[in-house]
Amino acid sequence: MAHLSLRPQPLGIFPAPTAYLVIPPVAGAEEVCAALLIGQTPDDMPDALRFYTLALANDRASAWRALARDSSPEAHYNRFVLHNDPDAYRHLRQRLHGDLVALLDLVAYMAGLRDSPPAADTLSGEIAACVLPAHAAEALARQQYDTAIAALQRAIEEVRQISPLFAAQLLDRLATIYTNVGQASAALQALRDAVRLTGGSRRLDLRAYLALRLGMLCQDLANGQRTLLVEANEWFQEALRCCSIERTPDLYALAHYRLALTILTLAPAGNGDQILRERAIQSLRESLRVYTCDTHYEQWLNAQVTLANALRISSNASPTDHLLEAVRLYDEVLASRDQESDPLWYGRVLANQGNALFHLGDAARARDHLIRARAIFLAHRDYGAAALLDEALVAIDCQGLGVRG
Repeated sequence: MAHLSLRPQPLGIFPAPTAYLVIPPVAGAEEVCAALLIGQTPDDMPDALRFYTLALANDRASAWRALARDSSPEAHYNRFVLHNDPDAYRHLRQRLHGDLVALLDLVAYMAGLRDSPPAADTLSGEIAACVLPAHAAEALARQQYDTAIAALQRAIEEVRQISPLFAAQLLDRLATIYTNVGQASAALQALRDAVRLTGGSRRLDLRAYLALRLGMLCQDLANGQRTLLVEANEWFQEALRCCSIERTPDLYALAHYRLALTILTLAPAGNGDQILRERAIQSLRESLRVYTCDTHYEQWLNAQVTLANALRISSNASPTDHLLEAVRLYDEVLASRDQESDPLWYGRVLANQGNALFHLGDAARARDHLIRARAIFLAHRDYGAAALLDEALVAIDCQGLGVRG
């Protein structure tokens, strides 16, 4: 048993274990590889490659059985990928060579059957790109960040031309390291490059994920910079063009939630930005189709409060409807959380609800909520927030211009 006879292989493109499976040189294999390299699974997969389709469906047992009568070196290796049998590893280690033994050792390392990844010095292309991230992970464990970055950079260059989707996923890992070591500009550039490499591919889920990641990084780094906020807005919209609530509900909900936050930052209170705020409100409603109190409590809580706040400051054609909905949403979140778990958060929600109630004309309930919130702020020495509520209470008593929450 010797080297892989078919290159390049669609390694690293799909989730494990498929990421490490290889395509044997059967009839039609070259066409299959070409399709898989752009993230497309052929409709007419040859019978000899049925194992790959089963692995993509995460049916390892059936994929392993589909290889049972195949005696090719690739089949022996693929069976080990699907079932990490230590005895099979020892046997194959003596029989495989070159690219296949490097991949075999890599899979064995990830399965805990050997202490170190295989050497990558003599490897190239997608084989090197598979092995080098394991070296990067070892370097990270030793806090050798420059070594980890260099390993991933080499992996990306090895595979950029032959497998852009693999390179995009490696760039995502590289961006994470850059972010963790404080190299924000490099992280942004890595993710921009990653999204660009997914253009025209069939891995829309990957493009959606990378666009969301890039949007979130832009948003987190913006610190009021409109340019980055506008870029974040564009990437969130791109993510939503590439995903759906049916296929990737969590990604869909997070993209809508983050998009809403960006829009609300770009559109402060004021009639001129009402159309933007209405878009943010719609995105928050979409996120709450996925986030529920029972299934995603923290995400639901954040989206629910953000929606209530957006409705409270909105000045649409029917402001009363928005204010009534905001009061109801505040009631739901307050009922879901004990005051003692986060008293300052609880006080802010009470204050905002008091603001909504005042604008609805319910001065008595508004005053009660603001007094309760003020007591919480004083008890926890947030004197600035308490002072704002003092002003609000005076405004209520005087039936002034409004309440600031």
